Amino acid sequence: MARGVSLCLTRYLKMNGGIVLSNQYSVTYHSKSINLAKAARGEESGLPGMFVTYEISPLMVEVSEQQRSFTHFLTGVCAIVGGVFTVAGILDSFLYRSYRAFQKKLELGKVS
Repeated sequence: MARGVSLCLTRYLKMNGGIVLSNQYSVTYHSKSINLAKAARGEESGLPGMFVTYEISPLMVEVSEQQRSFTHFLTGVCAIVGGVFTVAGILDSFLYRSYRAFQKKLELGKVS
């Protein structure tokens, strides 16, 4: 069983001017099953045990809070409204065409 731990220094810059120093980390886990009978015959190799490796990143992540402008908010709202109208139009078109196709089949007597 082997585990790897990666650490990265992180600095958060708040809007009020405060600074928070922290760390981000990630953990990886690897395991390997060893068949003792094969290992005794030399067909399989490996050492039993637990191995932990640490990696300290030389980079630093800096996260800063920023307030978005009103125009950015307005653009997002317009995008959402436009998406809703687009999906509604596609759904309306699909339902209309399905209804028309069903009506034609009904007129021809193909609906059982």
